[in-house]
Amino acid sequence: MATDRNVAPVIIKRKKVIVADGHHGGAWKVAYADFVTAMMAFFMLMWLLNATTEKQRKGIADYFSPTAPISRLSSGSDGMFMGSSVFAADVLPRMGVGASSLHETTGEGSNGSTDSAENDGGQADAFQEVQDVLLGLSGESMVEDQWLRHVVTRVTDEGLVLEFFDTDEEPLFTNDAEPTKLLREIAYAVREASKLLSNEIAIEGHVAKVPVVRINDPAWDWSADRAFQFSDLLTGYGLESDRLRRVTAYGDREPVVDNLMATRNNRIELIYLRY
Repeated sequence: MATDRNVAPVIIKRKKVIVADGHHGGAWKVAYADFVTAMMAFFMLMWLLNATTEKQRKGIADYFSPTAPISRLSSGSDGMFMGSSVFAADVLPRMGVGASSLHETTGEGSNGSTDSAENDGGQADAFQEVQDVLLGLSGESMVEDQWLRHVVTRVTDEGLVLEFFDTDEEPLFTNDAEPTKLLREIAYAVREASKLLSNEIAIEGHVAKVPVVRINDPAWDWSADRAFQFSDLLTGYGLESDRLRRVTAYGDREPVVDNLMATRNNRIELIYLRY
């Protein structure tokens, strides 16, 4: 019994851990900051949609879309970082990345007036006349019958679109990206039809997807070559070069049929831009 009394007592210490939570933590601040940033971006988007015209929205969309603006002119500017801006009106027409405020639209979305309806009506009549001439609906066709299999026309918010595309039987370009006789005839007809309008012109090059995966995708170069070849044909036949607002390569990013490798996706789009 004496031995048991000499044993040192066992002392157990229990440490109370207090976890900081509630307003003492900082995690909620990060989440709140992300939320405020997202809301700010959302309201800026809503403001842009309401404050800009259809033509300006097209320019902004083209700026962020995966396309390759191409130009033979300098694309530099005198901005802070010596680059171009989405709102640089004096740079956009030379880069081919969308609409320009140099010739902004007078649509009712921009100033609330109804005068633009009359202007659009006049342009619609002019667009229809060009379509009639090219497709032979007016009896003055400059397009031979076999051409009609390569031509589609449509009127959009951007303007009158003339789409010229390959067929399995007859392409518009050779394997060396040289224009065929058919495309040269089409270009001449387009040049003659362009005399009916004074609108500026945009040219877009599109190609089908390459069936074999390659390290360097040639679609961009092919579409750029096609676009420039067609623009050279037009200017060679006498089209004023200052009417060319932009020349753009889209690669294989905007197919018109579900089969990405279909020949139908090889096409040139010429757009008579609205005023």
